[in-house]
Amino acid sequence: MGRITETVKVLLIINVIFFLGSQFLLPNAVQLFGLWFPENPNFHFWQPVTHMFMHDQSSIFHILFNMYALWAFGGPVEQALGRNKFIFFYFSAGLGAALIHTLVGYYHYQAGYEVLINAGLTPAEIADTVNKAFTSIQQSGQYSYPNVGEPEKIQGMIEAFSTSAVGASGAIYGVLVAFGMLFPNAELFLIFLPIPIKAKFFIPGLILLDLFSGVTGFSIFGGNIANFAHIGGALFGFIMMWYWKKNSFNDKRWY
Repeated sequence: MGRITETVKVLLIINVIFFLGSQFLLPNAVQLFGLWFPENPNFHFWQPVTHMFMHDQSSIFHILFNMYALWAFGGPVEQALGRNKFIFFYFSAGLGAALIHTLVGYYHYQAGYEVLINAGLTPAEIADTVNKAFTSIQQSGQYSYPNVGEPEKIQGMIEAFSTSAVGASGAIYGVLVAFGMLFPNAELFLIFLPIPIKAKFFIPGLILLDLFSGVTGFSIFGGNIANFAHIGGALFGFIMMWYWKKNSFNDKRWY
Protein backbone atom coordinates (compact mmCIF):
# COMPACT_ATOMS: atom_id res chain seq x y z
CA MET A 1 0.00 0.00 0.00
CA GLY A 2 2.66 2.47 -1.11
CA ARG A 3 2.63 5.18 -3.73
CA ILE A 4 -0.30 5.59 -6.08
CA THR A 5 0.39 4.00 -9.47
CA GLU A 6 -0.43 5.61 -12.80
CA THR A 7 -3.34 3.39 -13.87
CA VAL A 8 -4.93 3.50 -10.43
CA LYS A 9 -4.62 7.30 -10.48
CA VAL A 10 -6.42 7.48 -13.84
CA LEU A 11 -9.17 5.13 -12.63
CA LEU A 12 -9.66 7.24 -9.50
CA ILE A 13 -9.97 10.40 -11.57
CA ILE A 14 -12.48 8.86 -14.00
CA ASN A 15 -14.62 7.57 -11.14
CA VAL A 16 -14.65 11.00 -9.46
CA ILE A 17 -15.54 12.70 -12.76
CA PHE A 18 -18.45 10.31 -13.31
CA PHE A 19 -19.65 10.83 -9.74
CA LEU A 20 -19.52 14.62 -9.90
CA GLY A 21 -21.02 14.65 -13.37
CA SER A 22 -23.95 12.49 -12.25
CA GLN A 23 -24.49 14.76 -9.26
CA PHE A 24 -24.38 18.14 -10.96
CA LEU A 25 -24.56 17.80 -14.74
CA LEU A 26 -26.53 14.69 -15.68
CA PRO A 27 -29.14 13.68 -13.08
CA ASN A 28 -30.31 10.72 -15.24
CA ALA A 29 -26.78 9.35 -15.59
CA VAL A 30 -27.76 6.05 -13.95
CA GLN A 31 -30.32 5.44 -16.69
CA LEU A 32 -27.58 5.81 -19.29
CA PHE A 33 -24.54 4.34 -17.58
CA GLY A 34 -25.76 2.01 -14.83
CA LEU A 35 -26.09 -1.70 -15.65
CA TRP A 36 -29.72 -2.57 -16.36
CA PHE A 37 -31.32 -5.94 -17.04
CA PRO A 38 -30.95 -6.62 -20.80
CA GLU A 39 -34.75 -6.72 -21.30
CA ASN A 40 -35.19 -3.34 -19.60
CA PRO A 41 -35.74 -0.37 -21.95
CA ASN A 42 -32.89 1.48 -20.20
CA PHE A 43 -30.32 -1.15 -21.19
CA HIS A 44 -27.53 -0.14 -23.60
CA PHE A 45 -24.62 -2.21 -24.86
CA TRP A 46 -21.99 0.03 -23.20
CA GLN A 47 -23.34 -0.42 -19.67
CA PRO A 48 -21.27 -3.51 -18.71
CA VAL A 49 -18.27 -1.15 -18.91
CA THR A 50 -19.71 2.19 -17.80
CA HIS A 51 -21.43 0.82 -14.69
CA MET A 52 -17.92 0.35 -13.22
CA PHE A 53 -17.54 4.12 -13.04
CA MET A 54 -20.98 4.92 -11.62
CA HIS A 55 -21.75 5.06 -7.89
CA ASP A 56 -24.74 5.64 -5.65
CA GLN A 57 -25.81 9.25 -6.12
CA SER A 58 -27.56 9.43 -2.76
CA SER A 59 -24.48 8.83 -0.62
CA ILE A 60 -20.80 9.64 -0.88
CA PHE A 61 -19.78 6.59 1.14
CA HIS A 62 -20.19 4.14 -1.75
CA ILE A 63 -17.58 5.86 -3.88
CA LEU A 64 -15.35 6.64 -0.88
CA PHE A 65 -15.10 3.00 0.19
CA ASN A 66 -14.53 1.80 -3.37
CA MET A 67 -11.89 4.40 -4.16
CA TYR A 68 -10.09 3.73 -0.89
CA ALA A 69 -9.96 0.02 -1.73
CA LEU A 70 -8.79 0.76 -5.27
CA TRP A 71 -5.98 2.97 -3.93
CA ALA A 72 -4.98 0.61 -1.11
CA PHE A 73 -4.95 -2.66 -3.07
CA GLY A 74 -4.77 -1.59 -6.70
CA GLY A 75 -1.32 0.01 -6.43
CA PRO A 76 0.51 -3.08 -5.17
CA VAL A 77 -1.31 -5.28 -7.69
CA GLU A 78 -0.44 -2.96 -10.58
CA GLN A 79 3.19 -2.89 -9.48
CA ALA A 80 3.24 -6.68 -9.44
CA LEU A 81 1.40 -7.26 -12.71
CA GLY A 82 2.60 -4.34 -14.81
CA ARG A 83 0.41 -1.60 -16.29
CA ASN A 84 -1.11 -3.36 -19.30
CA LYS A 85 -1.77 -6.59 -17.50
CA PHE A 86 -3.42 -4.69 -14.65
CA ILE A 87 -5.68 -2.79 -17.06
CA PHE A 88 -6.73 -6.05 -18.70
CA PHE A 89 -7.25 -7.65 -15.30
CA TYR A 90 -9.31 -4.77 -13.87
CA PHE A 91 -11.74 -4.52 -16.76
CA SER A 92 -12.03 -8.30 -17.13
CA ALA A 93 -12.97 -8.62 -13.46
CA GLY A 94 -15.52 -5.82 -13.88
CA LEU A 95 -17.03 -7.45 -16.96
CA GLY A 96 -17.09 -10.79 -15.16
CA ALA A 97 -18.99 -9.13 -12.32
CA ALA A 98 -21.51 -7.74 -14.81
CA LEU A 99 -21.91 -11.17 -16.42
CA ILE A 100 -22.56 -13.04 -13.17
CA HIS A 101 -24.90 -10.31 -11.92
CA THR A 102 -26.88 -10.48 -15.18
CA LEU A 103 -27.05 -14.28 -15.17
CA VAL A 104 -28.40 -14.25 -11.61
CA GLY A 105 -30.91 -11.62 -12.75
CA TYR A 106 -32.04 -13.92 -15.55
CA TYR A 107 -32.41 -16.76 -13.04
CA HIS A 108 -34.76 -14.67 -10.89
CA TYR A 109 -36.60 -13.35 -13.94
CA GLN A 110 -37.18 -16.83 -15.31
CA ALA A 111 -38.36 -18.14 -11.93
CA GLY A 112 -41.03 -15.43 -11.72
CA TYR A 113 -41.89 -15.83 -15.39
CA GLU A 114 -42.68 -19.53 -14.88
CA VAL A 115 -44.92 -18.73 -11.91
CA LEU A 116 -46.95 -16.29 -14.00
CA ILE A 117 -47.12 -18.64 -17.01
CA ASN A 118 -48.39 -21.43 -14.75
CA ALA A 119 -50.99 -18.99 -13.39
CA GLY A 120 -52.37 -18.56 -16.91
CA LEU A 121 -50.84 -15.24 -17.98
CA THR A 122 -49.69 -14.91 -21.56
CA PRO A 123 -46.18 -13.67 -22.44
CA ALA A 124 -47.70 -10.35 -23.55
CA GLU A 125 -49.54 -9.99 -20.23
CA ILE A 126 -46.35 -10.80 -18.31
CA ALA A 127 -44.39 -8.19 -20.27
CA ASP A 128 -47.12 -5.64 -19.58
CA THR A 129 -47.14 -6.52 -15.86
CA VAL A 130 -43.37 -6.15 -15.54
CA ASN A 131 -43.26 -2.89 -17.48
CA LYS A 132 -46.08 -1.40 -15.42
CA ALA A 133 -44.30 -2.41 -12.22
CA PHE A 134 -41.07 -0.82 -13.50
CA THR A 135 -42.87 2.43 -14.38
CA SER A 136 -44.51 2.49 -10.96
CA ILE A 137 -41.15 1.98 -9.23
CA GLN A 138 -39.66 4.86 -11.21
CA GLN A 139 -42.54 7.15 -10.25
CA SER A 140 -43.30 6.21 -6.66
CA GLY A 141 -40.84 3.56 -5.53
CA GLN A 142 -43.68 1.06 -5.12
CA TYR A 143 -45.32 -1.55 -7.36
CA SER A 144 -48.05 -4.17 -7.42
CA TYR A 145 -48.12 -7.62 -8.98
CA PRO A 146 -50.63 -10.43 -9.54
CA ASN A 147 -51.51 -12.38 -6.41
CA VAL A 148 -51.00 -15.85 -7.88
CA GLY A 149 -48.79 -17.60 -5.33
CA GLU A 150 -45.02 -17.68 -4.73
CA PRO A 151 -44.84 -13.88 -4.37
CA GLU A 152 -41.12 -13.98 -3.54
CA LYS A 153 -40.37 -15.28 -7.05
CA ILE A 154 -42.49 -12.59 -8.69
CA GLN A 155 -40.84 -9.93 -6.52
CA GLY A 156 -37.43 -11.29 -7.49
CA MET A 157 -38.42 -11.14 -11.16
CA ILE A 158 -39.61 -7.53 -10.98
CA GLU A 159 -36.61 -6.39 -8.94
CA ALA A 160 -34.17 -8.05 -11.34
CA PHE A 161 -35.88 -6.26 -14.23
CA SER A 162 -36.21 -2.89 -12.51
CA THR A 163 -32.95 -2.42 -10.60
CA SER A 164 -29.69 -1.09 -11.99
CA ALA A 165 -26.23 -2.03 -10.74
CA VAL A 166 -23.58 0.65 -10.26
CA GLY A 167 -20.10 0.72 -8.79
CA ALA A 168 -16.52 -0.41 -9.18
CA SER A 169 -16.97 -3.09 -6.52
CA GLY A 170 -16.92 -6.04 -8.93
CA ALA A 171 -13.60 -5.00 -10.45
CA ILE A 172 -12.24 -4.16 -7.00
CA TYR A 173 -13.15 -7.61 -5.68
CA GLY A 174 -11.03 -9.01 -8.48
CA VAL A 175 -8.20 -6.73 -7.32
CA LEU A 176 -8.70 -7.93 -3.74
CA VAL A 177 -8.36 -11.55 -4.84
CA ALA A 178 -5.22 -10.70 -6.81
CA PHE A 179 -3.78 -8.92 -3.75
CA GLY A 180 -4.57 -11.93 -1.55
CA MET A 181 -2.86 -14.32 -3.99
CA LEU A 182 0.19 -12.08 -4.43
CA PHE A 183 0.57 -11.03 -0.80
CA PRO A 184 -1.21 -13.73 1.27
CA ASN A 185 0.53 -12.86 4.53
CA ALA A 186 -0.03 -9.10 4.36
CA GLU A 187 -1.83 -8.01 7.53
CA LEU A 188 -5.02 -5.99 7.10
CA PHE A 189 -7.00 -4.04 9.70
CA LEU A 190 -10.78 -3.64 9.76
CA ILE A 191 -12.32 -0.40 10.99
CA PHE A 192 -14.81 -2.27 13.15
CA LEU A 193 -12.33 -5.00 14.19
CA PRO A 194 -8.96 -3.33 14.88
CA ILE A 195 -6.82 -6.46 14.94
CA PRO A 196 -4.52 -7.61 12.12
CA ILE A 197 -5.93 -10.30 9.81
CA LYS A 198 -3.82 -11.85 7.07
CA ALA A 199 -5.06 -11.26 3.52
CA LYS A 200 -5.34 -15.01 2.87
CA PHE A 201 -8.01 -15.19 5.59
CA PHE A 202 -9.64 -11.77 5.32
CA ILE A 203 -10.39 -11.78 1.58
CA PRO A 204 -11.94 -15.29 1.37
CA GLY A 205 -13.98 -14.41 4.46
CA LEU A 206 -15.28 -11.27 2.78
CA ILE A 207 -16.29 -13.24 -0.31
CA LEU A 208 -18.04 -15.86 1.82
CA LEU A 209 -20.06 -13.09 3.49
CA ASP A 210 -21.16 -11.92 0.05
CA LEU A 211 -22.12 -15.45 -0.92
CA PHE A 212 -24.12 -15.85 2.31
CA SER A 213 -25.89 -12.54 1.71
CA GLY A 214 -26.59 -13.34 -1.94
CA VAL A 215 -28.11 -16.73 -1.13
CA THR A 216 -30.07 -15.78 2.00
CA GLY A 217 -30.90 -12.15 1.24
CA PHE A 218 -29.59 -11.13 4.68
CA SER A 219 -26.70 -8.64 4.70
CA ILE A 220 -24.81 -7.29 7.69
CA PHE A 221 -23.61 -4.40 5.49
CA GLY A 222 -27.07 -3.13 4.54
CA GLY A 223 -29.36 -3.51 1.55
CA ASN A 224 -29.07 -2.72 -2.15
CA ILE A 225 -25.74 -4.54 -2.50
CA ALA A 226 -25.08 -6.53 -5.68
CA ASN A 227 -23.52 -9.47 -3.88
CA PHE A 228 -23.25 -11.69 -6.93
CA ALA A 229 -21.46 -8.93 -8.83
CA HIS A 230 -18.84 -8.99 -6.06
CA ILE A 231 -18.62 -12.76 -6.34
CA GLY A 232 -18.36 -12.55 -10.13
CA GLY A 233 -15.47 -10.08 -9.94
CA ALA A 234 -13.72 -12.24 -7.36
CA LEU A 235 -14.27 -15.40 -9.43
CA PHE A 236 -12.90 -13.92 -12.63
CA GLY A 237 -10.00 -12.38 -10.71
CA PHE A 238 -9.14 -15.76 -9.20
CA ILE A 239 -9.30 -17.53 -12.58
CA MET A 240 -6.97 -15.01 -14.20
CA MET A 241 -4.46 -15.04 -11.35
CA TRP A 242 -4.52 -18.82 -11.13
CA TYR A 243 -3.90 -19.13 -14.87
CA TRP A 244 -1.07 -16.59 -14.90
CA LYS A 245 0.65 -18.12 -11.86
CA LYS A 246 0.27 -21.60 -13.31
CA ASN A 247 1.86 -20.47 -16.58
CA SER A 248 5.09 -18.96 -15.22
CA PHE A 249 3.46 -15.72 -14.09
CA ASN A 250 6.73 -13.94 -13.33
CA ASP A 251 7.97 -14.44 -16.90
CA LYS A 252 4.83 -13.12 -18.56
CA ARG A 253 4.49 -9.50 -17.45
CA TRP A 254 2.77 -7.12 -19.87
CA TYR A 255 4.11 -3.59 -20.30
